[in-house]
Amino acid sequence: MVPLLLLTSTLLSSYVHAGRTVNAEQPFTIRGITLSIEPSTDVTRNTNVTLRCKAAVSSSGKEVLSREYTIYKDGNTIYTKTSSSSEDLLYPLPEVRVSNTGKYNCKISIEGKHMTSGVKKLTVTGLSKPVLLLKMGVVREGEEITTICMAHGETGSIFFYFYEDSKEIQEKQVNSNQAEAKLRITSVGIHKIHCAYTVLVTPDSFKSEESNTVNVTVEELPITPVLEIFPQSKIYEGDKLVIMCTFTNVLLGSDGIHLYLSQGNQLLSSGETTVNHSMVALAKDPGEFECRFEMGDVVKFVTKKVSVTELFSVPTFTMSPAEVFQKEYMTLTCKSERFASERLNREELTYALDPFESPLIPKSAGVFYGKALQYDFNYTCVARARGIVKHSETLTVRPKVSVSVPKISVVGRAVLGQPLKILCLSDSGSLPINYTLLREHDPLSTTIVKQPFQPAFFTVPISKPDEINTYMCEARNNHREFQHSKRLNATVIVPLTHPIMTVIPDLPDISEGVHLYLICGVAGTPPVTFKWYRVGNEQPLHTTTSNKNNTDYQVPEVSKLHSGTYYCEAVNHANNVVISDRVDIQVHMALWKKVVIGGFCVLAVSGLVVVFLLCFKSNRGKREAAAELSVKPSSPKSDDSLTVNLTHDTEVYKAATVRVNRAAVSVWSERPPGEANDEESSVVSNEPDVEYTEVVHPRPVDPARGAADPHDYGSVEYAELNSEHPETNHYRPEVNGHQELPAPVD
Repeated sequence: MVPLLLLTSTLLSSYVHAGRTVNAEQPFTIRGITLSIEPSTDVTRNTNVTLRCKAAVSSSGKEVLSREYTIYKDGNTIYTKTSSSSEDLLYPLPEVRVSNTGKYNCKISIEGKHMTSGVKKLTVTGLSKPVLLLKMGVVREGEEITTICMAHGETGSIFFYFYEDSKEIQEKQVNSNQAEAKLRITSVGIHKIHCAYTVLVTPDSFKSEESNTVNVTVEELPITPVLEIFPQSKIYEGDKLVIMCTFTNVLLGSDGIHLYLSQGNQLLSSGETTVNHSMVALAKDPGEFECRFEMGDVVKFVTKKVSVTELFSVPTFTMSPAEVFQKEYMTLTCKSERFASERLNREELTYALDPFESPLIPKSAGVFYGKALQYDFNYTCVARARGIVKHSETLTVRPKVSVSVPKISVVGRAVLGQPLKILCLSDSGSLPINYTLLREHDPLSTTIVKQPFQPAFFTVPISKPDEINTYMCEARNNHREFQHSKRLNATVIVPLTHPIMTVIPDLPDISEGVHLYLICGVAGTPPVTFKWYRVGNEQPLHTTTSNKNNTDYQVPEVSKLHSGTYYCEAVNHANNVVISDRVDIQVHMALWKKVVIGGFCVLAVSGLVVVFLLCFKSNRGKREAAAELSVKPSSPKSDDSLTVNLTHDTEVYKAATVRVNRAAVSVWSERPPGEANDEESSVVSNEPDVEYTEVVHPRPVDPARGAADPHDYGSVEYAELNSEHPETNHYRPEVNGHQELPAPVD
């Protein structure tokens, strides 16, 4: 039997698992899911609403796949169901309330696959009218009232509010549709009670209308507090007051009774049945007393005012004079303007100073005399009579400080010809201070200073440097004393004038290598800032500041490159820029260069003279040698002779004629060239033309001397072609019959 049961169980299990395997292996897809709200998304209270969740699922088999539906409201799960049907899931919301308002959506899950619909919002409007129930309509003072406020059919989180005469007195939050509250009404009379509620639907809230109104009557307890004060009239300061606080008509068995006696905000005494208090009457104290009865929440009180006549008034405290300087005498007067003559004699009223160690001396009743201190001091007057003490207001005596000797100075710089700003200031002195500018003790202007450490300023012209010493300052802060400053002492800056640039050495003596000084001088107050410029350069060659009226710019060794036009510029604290005239500087050649060049010139001239003398001697020797040349008749001696016929028409003839004439003068006639020229000229002009033939005989080449001289013409024979002038002398060469001529002129 047991094996049969096991076999049956195994078969059933296999069947079930096989079926599940088929479903798991069956392919499917969730095509979509939607949520709809029927009949509408906006409905009123008590409407039956249905949430419809519709899913579209596609599968290959005929079997319906098992699916799980989940409904959400505001992200929280409110319903879950597993279904094997393909029909839509319906979730009913019968008779909806405002608490059903919210955002809904649904989700479907099949074999691990999920899909969620979109969100739909349901809005429900309308709340039921609340109902107020009251257990008692008539109560006594201090008793509690139990009330119930109901919101029929409402659900969710609800706030209930309770009102007394339209004033909210209590609030309660519950998760049901009703709330109970215990109210305690303190005042006697008829009071109207009602309630209302609010349904909280996050993030919104919906408030109901007001409930019905119920009247509650509060009856007064017969208890009465009693306050008595003795004496009841004509109370003066210093009189003794006796005050009693009690009550009447207390019900038997009443517990928790308390009595309180107070004067203004000050609690004088307390008790349970009777309170007594005694005190000295003072006019300054509040004149209202209160007796207060408390029993649980029942509070009753009674008040009375007491009029207290002043025995004497609060003293007044004054000082004379109204302003006092340090160590000056002053008088303080303390006096009560009023006093009750029917109760008090003036002699009974005494005055004193507080603090008592004051250096002032009493002169009479309430009058104190003495010197003011050197610092501020607070005084108070104390008036006394019959045990009553009254203090005056504090009088602060602030002795004024006499003004100190003022200091006078110049603001900025004092520049001649420009407005001068003068400052006057005293280191100490009570305000206000009057400053007056004096010139040789004559007042010019006055300034009133009302701020601490505030100087006085004056503006005056200045035309002479020594004029500045005539100014003084006077300071005064009372009508009796004043202080004079010293005379104004400051350097007056004279603007620069007359700029001159001096050059050392003198302009003609400036040569290469000398030490050049460009000295710039001005008239005015130093320090002076000098700048040297060269025309053509925007930037200064040199800048320096000197405490003198002149300074120099040096060039240790000048050269030709330093030639140019120079000028200087100067400025001092007057800020007026002056410029000198321009100076043209030419750097000459150095002396040693001139000596060298002169030496070379002397050597050159000497060389030329020597050359000239040598040439002269050489030419003279040649002329003497040429004088020995012979002149022969013009007949060729051999066939290799070269004969040149000179005619009157050729340039050669003319040139040859000139040479012959000059040779004839210098060689044959032995006369001065001038005379020879004149005679020859006369001879040539008066006598018939004479033709000469120049016969050049080539000289044989000497193998020992090398090539023949190109100008070596051998011997020259002059022949007289025309023998019409027998008187003409003919020079005949000697010995060899040949004489070298000077080199021909090319």
